Amino acid sequence: MRRELQSNKRNAALLAAVMLVCAQAQGKEVSVSSPDGKLTVIVSDEHGAPDYRVQYAGKEIMPAARLGLVLRDGPELGEGFTITASRKADKDETWQQPWGERRLVRDHHRELLVQLARGGKTPRKFALRLRVFDDGLGFRYEVPRQRGVEQVEITDERTEFRFADSAKARAWWIPARYWRSYEALYQKTALHAAPHVETPFTVRLDSGVHLAMHEAALTNYASMTLNQRREGVFKADLTPWSDGSKVKLQAPFNTPWRTVQVSPDAAGLLNSDLILNLNEPNKLGDVSWVKPGKYVGIWWGMHLWQKTWASGDKHGATTAEVKRYMDFAAKHGFTGVLAEGWNVGWDGDWPENGEKFKFSQPYPDFDMAAVAAYGRSKGVKLIGHHETSGAVSHYASQMGAAYDYARANNIDTIKTGYVADNERIKRIDENGQVRYEWHDGQFMAGEYLRSVTEAAKRHIAIDTHEPIKDTGLRRTYPNWLSREGARGQEYNAWGYPPNPPEHTAILPYTRMLSGPFDYTPGIFNLEPNGKGHENRVRSTLAKELSLYVVLYSPVQMAADLIENYEARPAAFQFIADVPTDWEQSRALAGEVGEYVVMARQQRGGADWYLGALTNERARELQFKLDFLDPQRRYQAQIYRDGATADWETAPYDMVIEQREVRAGDSLALHLAAGGGAAIRFKALD
Repeated sequence: MRRELQSNKRNAALLAAVMLVCAQAQGKEVSVSSPDGKLTVIVSDEHGAPDYRVQYAGKEIMPAARLGLVLRDGPELGEGFTITASRKADKDETWQQPWGERRLVRDHHRELLVQLARGGKTPRKFALRLRVFDDGLGFRYEVPRQRGVEQVEITDERTEFRFADSAKARAWWIPARYWRSYEALYQKTALHAAPHVETPFTVRLDSGVHLAMHEAALTNYASMTLNQRREGVFKADLTPWSDGSKVKLQAPFNTPWRTVQVSPDAAGLLNSDLILNLNEPNKLGDVSWVKPGKYVGIWWGMHLWQKTWASGDKHGATTAEVKRYMDFAAKHGFTGVLAEGWNVGWDGDWPENGEKFKFSQPYPDFDMAAVAAYGRSKGVKLIGHHETSGAVSHYASQMGAAYDYARANNIDTIKTGYVADNERIKRIDENGQVRYEWHDGQFMAGEYLRSVTEAAKRHIAIDTHEPIKDTGLRRTYPNWLSREGARGQEYNAWGYPPNPPEHTAILPYTRMLSGPFDYTPGIFNLEPNGKGHENRVRSTLAKELSLYVVLYSPVQMAADLIENYEARPAAFQFIADVPTDWEQSRALAGEVGEYVVMARQQRGGADWYLGALTNERARELQFKLDFLDPQRRYQAQIYRDGATADWETAPYDMVIEQREVRAGDSLALHLAAGGGAAIRFKALD
């Protein structure tokens, strides 16, 4: 009897295996295409595990790439799974941003929900949700609660991104888990030479099609980096906790969206709304209290070693100095003044002493009440600054009181800072033990968002420096105004090497695809350390003006010392005029790392602004003004490189001129080496 039972079990197991092999041999695939029909994603289970491939304009641009999640306890969600059902849906709606690159955003996509399951002794199931837009695609894993999948630890993610004709493709990238938290110079290499990279990760195929890989809606999950394991195949590499695990969750859960922006040319990437459309709508309700604007600040002087964050004879953030900056801001219509170093904690080795910061206690030479009162009288608000030096548990313990203190002193925007080596975020665990985490691990994804939601309760907006990368959460939490997350202007004061001219011609096609960047543009003394010094701004004056249009942020800083603006009032007029909130934006032309031309219309107004910049190569550009209203005349107020302009030899050679233009006209511009142009199109009727 026992032998018969064993024989029956063996036969049943053999039959199940045969059935599984047959099912896999037959396979099943489902697909979904973009509304315009050009972009198609196919999901298949024919290779014994789910994979996906992507076609664009009838050609395969991304061959079959693996999908799946690996859990510490239990079988992998992927290997041996088959498609059991699928469902399609369409959506076409327009939603309004409270602030942004454009007021109205169209969400037009087609969705495919793929159900996957595995039988056997430990049956499992999960779903893959895909959304395909004309400008790209996104997919995420959706894992329901099921027996054996309740408290979950993800140890790996199988997601791959695979590229057609990879040997001929080019890539722009920065290394993953860099010690300065995304603050590396971008490299342009053959695709096969890109090792372990951060996202957004931009690739140009030999056909000219441009792709940018990233993620959307990163909450309660580890950041995804991409690791090239085989040539042309990049695998998701999740940033770990200090104990080595990747993600700790309770089912049910959804992962962030894995995204691919797709365009036939480089400029098309800049016109994509994919990342925003994959985030949830505003959760904060009425956010009329969130105000974009421009600011000046006590900041650049410290980077030039003329002032100090610490107390003493050279202390920058004093009552008198802040009032002086408020006078300047009020005179020119700016809404804010940033003061770094106002609070106790900056003395000594502050990057290593984050637990000495007190966020409600000013230095004796900074009278917060007097500054707040003076700001009210001038119509200018102090932008608070909270540097944590990565001591996030210490910051969390003071956060509520610090934000209450800020609101009581007329502060409605706070710049937070997390200066620390990338894997040196200091966490105190539930047992009182010190743990060191990455800036972009699951723990910090929660801490950054905690600062935003706690601030929102007090009607405070946040500008995060040394941040986790942007993934479009500004749609869901509109008080998350801006962030750093790339190599900014300060590297021109002391970094080695300083930012090269190509840097700002790469950022729009890489870092800026994720969202706003507080680059701190507008340096007018381009050689602040003296002639011949390596540390200088490698731009022309006209290019510094162009950054206000090209590098989007709803809070833009005029970053130089105010006396340098007072010395060049004609050039400063553009900064005084340019808005930070837009009705619409349109990239007109460009190539990654070469040049970019961006036009934006002022929100609630008829004026347009244009910024154009180039790398170290001078170039001649000509483009049509067909973005202008054909029913209007415009005065073009042009700030452009002069005939001898060159970032290295003649950076201040700039021509300011005016001419009348209409929508049917064309405009020719000469951009000097490291140069640019900035134009205000002022509506005349």
